[in-house]
Amino acid sequence: MHERPQQRPHQHGGSQARIDYGRRPMLVFWETTRACPVVCRHCRASALLQALPGELSTAEGFDLIDQVAGFGRPYPILVLTGGDCLMRPDLFELVQHAVDLGIPTALSPAVTPLLDAAMIARIADSGVRAVSISLDGATPATHEGVRNIPHHFEDTVAAIRAFTAAGVSVQVNTTVMQENLHELADVAAIVQDAGADVWEVFFLVQVGRGTVANPVSPADHEDVCHLLWDASQYGFIVRTVEAPFFRRVVNQRRDGGPAPTSDTYQGLSRRLVELLGPARQQPSAHTAATRDGKGIVFVAYDGQVHPAGFLPLELGSVREHPLAELYQDDETLRRIRAADFSGRCGRCEWADLCGGSRARAFAATGDPLAEDPACPWEPVPAAV
Repeated sequence: MHERPQQRPHQHGGSQARIDYGRRPMLVFWETTRACPVVCRHCRASALLQALPGELSTAEGFDLIDQVAGFGRPYPILVLTGGDCLMRPDLFELVQHAVDLGIPTALSPAVTPLLDAAMIARIADSGVRAVSISLDGATPATHEGVRNIPHHFEDTVAAIRAFTAAGVSVQVNTTVMQENLHELADVAAIVQDAGADVWEVFFLVQVGRGTVANPVSPADHEDVCHLLWDASQYGFIVRTVEAPFFRRVVNQRRDGGPAPTSDTYQGLSRRLVELLGPARQQPSAHTAATRDGKGIVFVAYDGQVHPAGFLPLELGSVREHPLAELYQDDETLRRIRAADFSGRCGRCEWADLCGGSRARAFAATGDPLAEDPACPWEPVPAAV
């Protein structure tokens, strides 16, 4: 095992409970199936209309859920995703098993004709804690340009409202791309108006069908992070995926750091205030020091384990090794958790709190320990 790099005199860690992410993850994502009727242009999984051979069976799914419980209390959150998890005929058997064990369980369904009023009511009655719904634009043209289904924007907003009306906590997922960059303030307004509890913003990693999507520049990433800080003051929680540098921005803004002067940020900021008025609540921006392989683990449809859904580095199969063993003992994950990085990420004073996107580093270089090319931050030289 590599030793943890020597801490610098000023390492930023945020204020959070101490959780040993070397022993247990906070989140276990299980890609229950690759089947999905929506052909999203940026899909991580390159999902298909029918299930692929080799999916974990119901019995194997029960065993996986038992292994999640085996990490001990407080149990990791189990997120049943896909593809479209509603395409699993045994989905509610799996949910029931997890709920019976006391595991906090969330679903990530696609918005399709399967997600009708009866299905929403069934999910609300199942014991599921939360659902995530993807909304990739503030207009039908933008959202449907990504989702490739007519009327999908209207159906998506309706689904968010229906879940909130049914008492289910809703997380709205939005992937940042060139196509929707200038609509993000408008998306924030929809999140608030529809009653969602969480806005989780994904920063594109070019894997799966995401290789043909249009990522934004590092400077735009920085501007978006500052907008998200602003948006977190309007009554919903803001989180990011594959943008751990958001935590740096949050800490800088909390300490009185300046907002950007760029045209992109200034335009988005003005639009946010125009739509929602002046900020009126304390910021609610999550800054837990997790990253791919540190507090997060992903189990693919066939039982292969990866550090995260966007990091297709195979650690082994739950059909052959216990999930806890794969998570705790893998050497690359140990180095990720130790912030043992190269390049700017290895020199950065924010390495422990942030650490950069390991998935993006891998997609760009083939090395999950390399620097994150989407982050514009230049590390402060270490004191001699």
